[in-house]
Amino acid sequence: MSHITLVRHGQANTTARDEASYDRLSDLGHQQARWLGAHLRDTRSHYARVYCGTLTRHAETADSMGLHEPIRDARLNEIEYFTLAQLFEDQHGVAIPTDREGFVEHLPRTFAAWANGEIKNPPETFEEFETRVRDALHEIGTEGGPAIVVTSGGLISMAVRQAMGLDIPSMARVALAIMNTSMHRLHPIGAQLSPVLFNAVPHLEAPDRQFAQTHL
Repeated sequence: MSHITLVRHGQANTTARDEASYDRLSDLGHQQARWLGAHLRDTRSHYARVYCGTLTRHAETADSMGLHEPIRDARLNEIEYFTLAQLFEDQHGVAIPTDREGFVEHLPRTFAAWANGEIKNPPETFEEFETRVRDALHEIGTEGGPAIVVTSGGLISMAVRQAMGLDIPSMARVALAIMNTSMHRLHPIGAQLSPVLFNAVPHLEAPDRQFAQTHL
């Protein structure tokens, strides 16, 4: 059966505090992607169609996985979270966190403010993000064989939100859970795409690789 497998990019620059600085893989991010690519080859996983966003970390992940010449589509790009966070701080005094614990609280607050239109002049509105994700996945569809899509955690959380009817806090919890180079599969069930796999990292489950199960 045809399906869409979404892959979050490998670990990026964890010390970054802006979009441009974040948009490159760390050495570990490249290794995570190489391990995933080897796993797919070892298990003879076949993808007739290959896609990724236009961000550097997407292209680097696809390349390290051995996925050559993917179709690059800007609709598969991540939200500009650092930009939103800076606007949230400037407009509402909500400080940008410096550690994971702070980020766990900050992300749902930012998502809620963004969705409610409380962050003025964002790079895109929440509704625009929602629409581009829906349109991209609808266009990729399931005709023509299985597709693999290298993208980002925010987009994956939106895809799960749309498939499961999640509210904003639930979508934020999904986004926080997504690991680097994790796989998420959508199958057509009736007229809808439904999740049948979430946050799978079989390539990182061996004891000597569990250190590479990263979220940031």
